[in-house]
Amino acid sequence: MAAVRQKTVHDLRRSNRAAVLRALYLGGPASRQQLSEVASLSPATVSNVVGELLAYGVIYEAGQAESQKGRPRVLLRINTSHGYVIGIDVGETHVRVELFDLEMNRQAKIEYALRPARHDPEIVVRHILAGIELVLSEAGITPGQVLGVGVGVPGVVEKGPDAVIHAPSFGWDAVPLGKLLREGTSLPLYVDNGAKSMGQAELWFGAGRGAQHVVTVLIGSGVGASIIADGVTYLGANSSAGEWGHTKIMADGRACRCGGRGCLEAYVGAKSILERAGLWSETIDEPTALAGLLSSGSPVIEETVNYLGIGLANLINLFNPERIVIGGWAGVLLGERLLVKIRQATEKNCLARPYTTAAIGLGRLGVDSIALGAATLVVEEFLLNSAPAERATE
Repeated sequence: MAAVRQKTVHDLRRSNRAAVLRALYLGGPASRQQLSEVASLSPATVSNVVGELLAYGVIYEAGQAESQKGRPRVLLRINTSHGYVIGIDVGETHVRVELFDLEMNRQAKIEYALRPARHDPEIVVRHILAGIELVLSEAGITPGQVLGVGVGVPGVVEKGPDAVIHAPSFGWDAVPLGKLLREGTSLPLYVDNGAKSMGQAELWFGAGRGAQHVVTVLIGSGVGASIIADGVTYLGANSSAGEWGHTKIMADGRACRCGGRGCLEAYVGAKSILERAGLWSETIDEPTALAGLLSSGSPVIEETVNYLGIGLANLINLFNPERIVIGGWAGVLLGERLLVKIRQATEKNCLARPYTTAAIGLGRLGVDSIALGAATLVVEEFLLNSAPAERATE
């Protein structure tokens, strides 16, 4: 049996610092007393932590707030110019690179088109590296000011320095994306599944905010999900949890890009919807084509809503979430016009009791949700390791 590692004073200080920073980052400006209450730390501990963070320039004093119990209290907030983060969305049809400050205000953005049937790793890496250089140049930011780069990609991401990607929809089998990117940049890299990245963004800033049990579904050309349990993303034994698009809804059904048959993605992914309507080709503009199909009253859309209801009901029956958040460009297109019907189809296929506790709604972060979520991978590390000296030595 492995020995249990004892927490050190260093671990405790880092934990306390992370608790204070997380409270400020997600809750906004707060006084020392408010931080003590929110972070469940003693006033003395908060005072020590705040002193350190002020000295490092990670936070600053931002005016005063009136108090009902005496003199005004000094408000503290994150120093947005302490560092910058880059978030990258590698999608079916694009590579989107965005630069944010620490309050997630976008400073610069560039997007490169990808052909739906062409996702050569070398092309994707070239776009990412070029995009990093361009957004930094556009915003006048030096690499030394960047805390790191987060990348959201389709498929299963093996954790580790090489960030090996298994993405059948891209034709990627064990592509070491992290290793390839490090050959062109020395910035810290954090790579995760795009649906999981989007789920974290919606949890922190969007439709999942304030909930502890949330499933965020990503519906684009492909289909995936992020499962949040007790406020934490569920990864599974090898980080592949959330491959909702490849759950089976029909025995020996339609062929899926993963090589299987009857997968949910083969019925509700945008490419599959258009294929079933006889509209898909490699040169088609999928969002325009899907919007047209939605306006046409095609029976394929009614079938899609039913399949989607089955898939959402399975998630509710399995995970009993407080909220289901529908995201991804195709998910938002479907949801904006058909959310009531999607809820009805879900209810029809779901156990009654868990359905009553699951609110089904649309994501709030739009097309930038994956890039934003990828950037939060860097922010999460920043919240845990915010002291410059410690980041350099740990």
